[in-house]
Amino acid sequence: MKVLKFGGSSVKDPDRMDAVAKIIISSLERGEEVSVVVSAMGGMTDLLLKMCVMASKGSPEYKGYLELFSAKHIQTIHQHIFDEKRRPGILQELIETKENLGSLLHGLSLTRDLTRRTEDIILSFGERMSAYTLSEILICRGYSAMFVDARNLIRTNSSHGHAKVFREKTYENIRQHFQETQGKVSIITGFIASDMHGVTTTLGRGGSDYTASLVAAAIKAEEIQIWTDVDGVLTADPRKVEQAFPVSSMSYEEALEMSHFGAKVIYPPTIIPALENRIPVRIKNSFNPDASGTLISDKPEPYPHTVKGITSIKDISLLTLAGSALFGASNVAARLFDVLSRENINAILITQGSSEHAISLAIKPEDAESARNALQEEFALERNAKMINSVQVENGLSVVAAIGDNMKSQPGISGKFFSGLGRNGVNIIATAQGSSERNISVVIRKEDEGKALNAVHDVFFLSNYYTLNLFIVGVGNVGGTLINQILEQREYLMENLFVDIRVVALANSRKMLFNKEGIELDAWEKKLENATQQSDLGLFVERMISLNLPNSVFIDNTASELPIPFYEHILVNSISISTPNKVAVSGPYEQYTYLKKLAEKNSVKFFYETNVGAGLPVLTTLNDLITSGDRILQIEGVLSGTLSFIFNSFGETNRPFHEIVKEAMEKGYTEPDPRTDLSGKDVARKLLILARESGLKLEPEDLDVEQILPEACIKAPDVASFLEELEKHEQFFEDQRDRVKAEGKVLRYIATLEGEKAYISLQSVTAENPFRQLSGSDNMIVFTTERYKDRPLVIKGPGAGNIVTAGGVFAEILRIGYFLS
Repeated sequence: MKVLKFGGSSVKDPDRMDAVAKIIISSLERGEEVSVVVSAMGGMTDLLLKMCVMASKGSPEYKGYLELFSAKHIQTIHQHIFDEKRRPGILQELIETKENLGSLLHGLSLTRDLTRRTEDIILSFGERMSAYTLSEILICRGYSAMFVDARNLIRTNSSHGHAKVFREKTYENIRQHFQETQGKVSIITGFIASDMHGVTTTLGRGGSDYTASLVAAAIKAEEIQIWTDVDGVLTADPRKVEQAFPVSSMSYEEALEMSHFGAKVIYPPTIIPALENRIPVRIKNSFNPDASGTLISDKPEPYPHTVKGITSIKDISLLTLAGSALFGASNVAARLFDVLSRENINAILITQGSSEHAISLAIKPEDAESARNALQEEFALERNAKMINSVQVENGLSVVAAIGDNMKSQPGISGKFFSGLGRNGVNIIATAQGSSERNISVVIRKEDEGKALNAVHDVFFLSNYYTLNLFIVGVGNVGGTLINQILEQREYLMENLFVDIRVVALANSRKMLFNKEGIELDAWEKKLENATQQSDLGLFVERMISLNLPNSVFIDNTASELPIPFYEHILVNSISISTPNKVAVSGPYEQYTYLKKLAEKNSVKFFYETNVGAGLPVLTTLNDLITSGDRILQIEGVLSGTLSFIFNSFGETNRPFHEIVKEAMEKGYTEPDPRTDLSGKDVARKLLILARESGLKLEPEDLDVEQILPEACIKAPDVASFLEELEKHEQFFEDQRDRVKAEGKVLRYIATLEGEKAYISLQSVTAENPFRQLSGSDNMIVFTTERYKDRPLVIKGPGAGNIVTAGGVFAEILRIGYFLS
């Protein structure tokens, strides 16, 4: 015989009750013998608890809840019982049950004394009504079914709310029942029982699962099936880890560990009777009956991963007992556990350092105060003698655990677990590992629970894949191109590099858009434009941090100073940054070094390769030279793709200077205000960054920058006025072109770093000069070093343009991904 248990979500409404009846009938038609354990209809237990509270306060509101409770079951009968002869009797039974419940609640409203005993009696109506309704549906469809009140079978002590089962007497009752009712399908109430005096008790959380396990153990069932609303036991909670997937099989021990550390699909006592009798437990999905589910047994099938699942307990408190009295004192731990036993407090996790100076234990938050007071009292003498400190309580914590039989004797498991947390800025407050090596568990801040689960899940189950969560500010020339590049390359990256890039947030100067699961990038411009939330950089950053997603990267595609003050807050919260914005690292030297150290301290990346040379590997090459022991003698470069394009075009044609500037703007080569380029400010920032990356402590004012624009152009109030002034001063530029042409030279705006001197000037170069060979918007950087003294190292290529700059940012994003994966 198989014992089928259906939870509240499986029988939550008339349609689900019908689906459950079909599952049972399907088993019967396959020739299987089954008995059924059923929970209250979904939400009914909570409704009954509300009735208890309202009635105990003397509030007549409980009557409305009572009507709702009754109506739900009557509706199910009307919808699925078509036998006109039986229906009136069934409805009468439900009405009488409602009247009995109403009488109890009325009495409670008079006494105002809600005891656990009274609560158990009232809660029992949920399972009683549900099991009776299901049994009648089966009977009316021609099957020999019967309603069974488990209070007549399961005997417990009188510990109301969480009664202890007397197994021998219970097994005897169950076996006798099945001997007397052979050939009938028993529809048994879950969760409820009775004490030796016949008073109603309940089995606590997950009690219906326990009922099924007790029934199966008593009759030596072939299998227990627990029907729920997910496709078996998953590798993690799918509400918190989107990539979680079902596990086909696991051992009893793995199931016990997972249930202890928060897995909601199974309830710890459920496994014990099954384990003792070696009865397999199969977790099935009543919403997807064809799914194979998870089989829990003593011989699970081979599994490709070292870890079976990642679980968590969302809210715990950590108690710490510390002091010299603990060192070498064998009785301290015994006294501590004795206190917990007396107070009926369960320790979820226990850890003690090898110094024996402190013991920490994780417990439920509601037990924290009573546990603390009891321990303070137990160790009062030691505290007065200053041998033990006051018991410390930390709240707002969670436990995350990795569990699996394959973890035993496998080196590197702990390393992967902790590195996955560390790379995502998850601080570990306490840790423990059982001697069975079947689990590693850590205590962390509650707000990091979701991030930790995803990070560890990625490490153990998606080691070939990793997810990057991008938060993009600035979706203009560079930002918009970057988004389109991600869209075009996304499928390739998934199939070949196993990286899933999700754009979680977008913002321009007007609107911002968030989607935790990732914004669909088709027509992203329209989606952003239609977003209802006004752009606010402070709120954007706070929302990004509050989402607390693993592998988060902030992309600043602006040229503005506005995002820079937020960089510190972003890095402190373990979010990497990639940016073509030069402002942060070309400002005060103290800010430059502070941000770099902050990124290192928080184990994240702060990348700005595109600050110099757009997509060219300038900074990477410079850093590789230095870290490999080379010494920089001189750096020369045409560092502005904008100015390279402008002066290349100016020297090769007779076109007016102002027309070439406008073309550069149209091609997206310039900053939003082209004076940032033409004033030398942009080149100065790049040279300053090169100097700092070379090890020089230079400030912006230490650079000597030659101005190439007339004063009137520089002082123009806006871009339109600047372009007008530029056209007015066309002769100024024509005179320079005529002069260098007569000498057989061309103009190049060259930045030079020599020793501790950094300067920028407009130079006339001959045909022999390497900078004479530049064309288009190419940049050229020439490194003269100890190793590259006779033949300098040259990097040349496009140094401006949306495509190459966005491509450079894209490459940095992938580099961050490799680091985090």
